[in-house]
Order: sequence, then C-alpha cells, then structure tokens
Amino acid sequence: MATTRSEWPKVLVSACLLGQPVRYDGRASGHPDLLQQWQAEGRVVPLCPEVAGGLPTPRPPAEIPGGQGAQVLDGQAQVLTVVGEDVSAAFLSGANQALALVRRHGIRVAVLKAGSPSCGNRLTYDGTFSGAKVPGEGVTTALLRREGVLVFSELELDAAEAALAGFEI
Repeated sequence: MATTRSEWPKVLVSACLLGQPVRYDGRASGHPDLLQQWQAEGRVVPLCPEVAGGLPTPRPPAEIPGGQGAQVLDGQAQVLTVVGEDVSAAFLSGANQALALVRRHGIRVAVLKAGSPSCGNRLTYDGTFSGAKVPGEGVTTALLRREGVLVFSELELDAAEAALAGFEI
C-alpha cells in the first residue's frame, strides 16, 4: 500500500541546508536534492537553532571551548564567540525550540548541519577557532539525542533516508 502524504514521518532539517541564508556568515549551506524532495513532500520541519535562539545573521563564529554540546546542556561548558562573548543562553534556547518542534510533530529523525556548535552530530570545532575539529556533537544534537531522535548530517542522507523509511506507516 502506498504511503500518503499525511502519513509520512516528519524530519527536522537545519534551515541552512534548505537554502536559507542563516549561517553565522549569512550564507546558506546548500540544498541537497533529497532534502528538496522531502520538502516538496511536506516532510520537512525547518529550523536554525541559533537564529531561533535569538542570534542575528550574520553573527560572530562560536565554538565550545573545552567541551561539547552535552556539557553545555549540563552547565559544564559554554558556547563562546570568537571575541569571547558567552552565547550559551541563545544556543540552549534554540535547542529547546528544536525539542519542542520534535515533540509537536512526532519527529524521530533530524538532518542537521555537520560541524556546527548547534547541529554537528559527529565532529565540532575544538573551541580554539583554528579550524581544528574534534569528535563530538553540538548543543541541539545533544538535546535531541537525549530525546531519542536519530541525528544525521547532510553528509549522511542515505542513512537518514533509510531511518525514515523504517518509521513509515
């Protein structure tokens, strides 16, 4: 039996991956074909956690010195801009807004921007603003994973598609 549009599971997607110019540098991150297809099918719930949390576009780059997203959630680390401003509250607010969308729409899969201090799911920048990455996850990813959401990056769309297929009615 074919799945109807209203039965397709929703997926949370970083707004920058949908062509919206919301990255810290005021640009978008591309719009992969599969995400365009999901958007046309009505599956996509877009969000930029950083903008939702109140940060402007463009904005200074931010990283998590000495920690990762889970540590920010637990109050053990901060998200700091390149000039030393603590933007943890905005990152936490955006993560909580993402969680609210996940709960409202019954979302179990997210595709978020790789490397981001909000959305990174495997690697994040190390907090030195040198371009070095370390294993870890961003603030939003950490919170969504605590909720049981499967988080993928734009580099893992095949795996995200397979996970979504497993949730289809």
